Amino acid sequence: MFSVDTIRIFKPDPNIYQLVVDQLGCDPQEILFFSSNAWDVSGSATFGSQAVWANRFGQAPERLPGNPVLEIKILDSVLQYFL
Repeated sequence: MFSVDTIRIFKPDPNIYQLVVDQLGCDPQEILFFSSNAWDVSGSATFGSQAVWANRFGQAPERLPGNPVLEIKILDSVLQYFL
């Protein structure tokens, strides 16, 4: 579990996503990041992670930088794309 409490800043600040990279010792593109918030997907994708938008309610895409690698409605549907 990772917490922004340790660095006292909040998403979508890039330092939040860097915290995870540092803790895991990996490259951003090795991270599959899930969120139901478009702004969070944007922040993660812009940082370089593989962002998945869990668009559970069929929201219209927002005009934000960065694009998700996948948009899903339910979490287990990701298995058909990454297995």
